[in-house]
Amino acid sequence: MKDIHLIALAVNGNEHEIVVESRRTLADVLRHDLGYTGTHVGCEHGICGACTVLLDGEPVRSCLVFGVQADGCEVRTVEGLADGEELSDLQKAFSRCHGLQCGFCTPGFLMLSEAYLSEQDTVPDEAEVREVLAANLCRCTGYQGIVEAVRQVAEERMG
Repeated sequence: MKDIHLIALAVNGNEHEIVVESRRTLADVLRHDLGYTGTHVGCEHGICGACTVLLDGEPVRSCLVFGVQADGCEVRTVEGLADGEELSDLQKAFSRCHGLQCGFCTPGFLMLSEAYLSEQDTVPDEAEVREVLAANLCRCTGYQGIVEAVRQVAEERMG
């Protein structure tokens, strides 16, 4: 017998009501039930961070959160960064600084970075950015471009 629940959540500003099994992860709800396939699932153990989304503004590993835990919450995925066809400043910086590489981990890095940058009131130094980004894994191991992209956006946003 399945334990199912009706939940309501807002994803990138769009309201959704959906019936989910209690054991279904938020990553599966986003990707398979709602079609937000920008959220990638890597390790499924919360280690790699590829599935990072913002849940009520806080970065979470969506593979470790059950969909029912997001009931009544605001979720922001990588699809919510761009304004229509216009990439966000962070997405442009990742491209400009060659921080995209194979792209599998990119959504998680973008969402982690967006949450981090939204809390900053000064430009972080490189060591601080590296410390934050160490929470996610890039199998291409090309962290330098990602660090540079985050630093550039921090500088741009601080004016």
